[in-house]
Amino acid sequence: MAVFVALGAFLMTLAGGWTAQRVTDRRHLVLGLAGGLMLGVVGLDLLPEALEAAGTEVFGVPAALLLFVAGFLLAHLVERLLAVRQAAHGAEEHDGRAPEVGLTAAAAMVGHSAMDGVAIGAAFQVGGGMGIAVALAVIAHDFADGFNTYTITSLYGNDRRKALAMLFADAAAPVVGAASTSFVTIPEQLLGAYLGFFGGALLYLAAAEILPEAHHEHPARSTVLCTIAGAAFIWLVVGLAS
Repeated sequence: MAVFVALGAFLMTLAGGWTAQRVTDRRHLVLGLAGGLMLGVVGLDLLPEALEAAGTEVFGVPAALLLFVAGFLLAHLVERLLAVRQAAHGAEEHDGRAPEVGLTAAAAMVGHSAMDGVAIGAAFQVGGGMGIAVALAVIAHDFADGFNTYTITSLYGNDRRKALAMLFADAAAPVVGAASTSFVTIPEQLLGAYLGFFGGALLYLAAAEILPEAHHEHPARSTVLCTIAGAAFIWLVVGLAS
């Protein structure tokens, strides 16, 4: 049952990616919306889940928040190291961006989607009602996941083939994650730690890369409105799912 329901997440992820690639003539609006969606996912979905699941504190600070900061700093460090390495070797870059960063970020999105599938499977182990509720929440925000996965991969100069490959991997991940719960159970604290770390990396990409790029050539009011709309959409999804 969990795997069957996860197919809805598969289709919704593909729909998000399809939308992202069809509106290339409004790229600044796409990036503004993607930044808002990522901000909403991190602040309103990932962090609350991470804080609840991780539980423990380290020297007076919740472990999930420490890993959130670590994820943010690591994303910054990796991007700088890759950019410096490419510059040193005279490699072609896309507006100063290393394509590996986009692929790494997309891979993290795939990992997050797999965890969504695990959450669906675990909820169905508790009960059918719980499983349906969690599945609806996952399916609702997987549109944003597909949208962001394709946008991030493309933004860093990767070609359409790689962007589509990461999109399909992200779409399949919830199905694989749901199926894995028949064999493996992930400890709640480990899941919370992962969500905190991933949230920090995702926030870095939204704040330091995607939103500045959205306003680079088109500093329009409509771009800001798209960002606000993206965050508000995630708030609506979280509110309806709770």
